[in-house]
Amino acid sequence: MADASAAPLQSPAIPERLLWRGHDLPASAGRLALPAEVTEELHQIVTALDCNPLPLLLLRPEDFALDASRAFMRRVKQSLDDGPGFAIVDRLPIERWSESGARAVWWLLASLVARPVAQKWDGTSIYDVRDLGRPPGNGVRPDVTNAEQNFHTDNSYNHVPPHYVGLLCLRTAMEGGVSGIVSFATAHEEMRRRHPDLLPRLYQPFYFDRQREHAPDDVMTTHHPMFENQGGRLVARLSHFQVKNGHKIAGVALDPQGAAALGAFEAILNAPDMAARFQFEPGQIQLLDNRALGHRRTAFRDWPEPERKRLLVRLWLRDTGSRAYNG
Repeated sequence: MADASAAPLQSPAIPERLLWRGHDLPASAGRLALPAEVTEELHQIVTALDCNPLPLLLLRPEDFALDASRAFMRRVKQSLDDGPGFAIVDRLPIERWSESGARAVWWLLASLVARPVAQKWDGTSIYDVRDLGRPPGNGVRPDVTNAEQNFHTDNSYNHVPPHYVGLLCLRTAMEGGVSGIVSFATAHEEMRRRHPDLLPRLYQPFYFDRQREHAPDDVMTTHHPMFENQGGRLVARLSHFQVKNGHKIAGVALDPQGAAALGAFEAILNAPDMAARFQFEPGQIQLLDNRALGHRRTAFRDWPEPERKRLLVRLWLRDTGSRAYNG
């Protein structure tokens, strides 16, 4: 059983820029309009690739004329690293483009923030987020269901999670699917204020279900904290769902203090004033710092026609480690 009093808590520095709550965050925070010169630059690339297609994995920003896009994506990255931790770009004119063209320019734009890396053990590097009609469980990622999600960080159960997570919206659901973003810095300080006795437990390890994204003979769980102090920076790796499954798979009961800490933190994250919420629109891009912010979406009801069903294109970005899934 973990002992939250085993070592004193060495709290990281909490930057003011991340101490926001959704209810008082300005509507303009993190939102950037796509400039006309960037749109035109990207349109030229789509036209060229429609005539001379290339696989996404071969596309490199240095092979294209992207001066305006580079300047714009520097502003996007500044919002991630020196602003509220997220950026919402409005928007790519996907109604003018082929779907393959939209995916290509999304790959190139994201590559200007950081290096795309594998999202599955088999090396899949561009991932469609859509409902496949399966219930969540071991080996079934919640992002391929229409079920409501808890706040989480992407790939929390892996050895080296992505630093940034990006989503391009191609199609929205018929109903629901509202996105939420929450600051772990704000939640951490609220946890310190309300539950100082439980906060240290989140800095100690939990078992996480690896969702069968590993070699056949590898272990099925990882064991690491929710919070870490990495060089004075607060880094979060949160998934209540994967911890619940991870302890079950490992055959290790979650200790009472761990369960209490998770429950208390979950309640803070779900307080009405904590999250910024928005409804994706086709062509919009969301990028966020996966170490500093949690995200979720509500349950949704999809269109009956296959060609209208909700579809987001996800990229994971990281400039350290290898491009392989395990980093």
